[in-house]
Amino acid sequence: MTETLTTTPTDQAVAIGPGRLVLVVGPSGAGKDTLLGLARAACADDGDIVFPRRVITREASASEENEEVSLGTFQEALARREYAMHWEAHGHCYALSRAIDDEIRAGRTIVANVSRTVIGAMRRAYADVVVVSITAPPDVLAERIAMRRRSSDGKLDARLGRTVEDEAAAPDVTIVNTGSAEYHARQLVRVIKNEKWHE
Repeated sequence: MTETLTTTPTDQAVAIGPGRLVLVVGPSGAGKDTLLGLARAACADDGDIVFPRRVITREASASEENEEVSLGTFQEALARREYAMHWEAHGHCYALSRAIDDEIRAGRTIVANVSRTVIGAMRRAYADVVVVSITAPPDVLAERIAMRRRSSDGKLDARLGRTVEDEAAAPDVTIVNTGSAEYHARQLVRVIKNEKWHE
């Protein structure tokens, strides 16, 4: 099953700012959760950097900072327009609370693991969006997915073959996660803090 997005209208036509929205994307097995966990720890003392919990309708794994809810609860919150963004992937629903809008209006940086399908809409809705792609070679991705054996992963070939044809989804920064997690997490932190870095 491919990823689909249902857009949520924003409350205003003006892009939300002045804070930054750092969207982390990448294929399954790229190591996004690992790098995000290390980056979250590295930024723990910075009150201006926020890592919001995603709302999901699948079982949350130990490596993720997610809030698991039933499909009914998710749909009720969606009807009340409580989500800033939401998407579907492999039969599961994901979202971020609209509370992130207030954080961004207060000048804070929001860092979130999202689907590439939401990027175009988020670039229009927010004034300062940075997209970070975390990836790895196909053989590495396949090995990592097989090792974690998460039931919600679905078919391996479907996850590896997924693409999103949207120019707006093009990343601003790409991290090829084949070295040490600590090294690549430091790269991610520099992007989050808007510092210069070298690949």
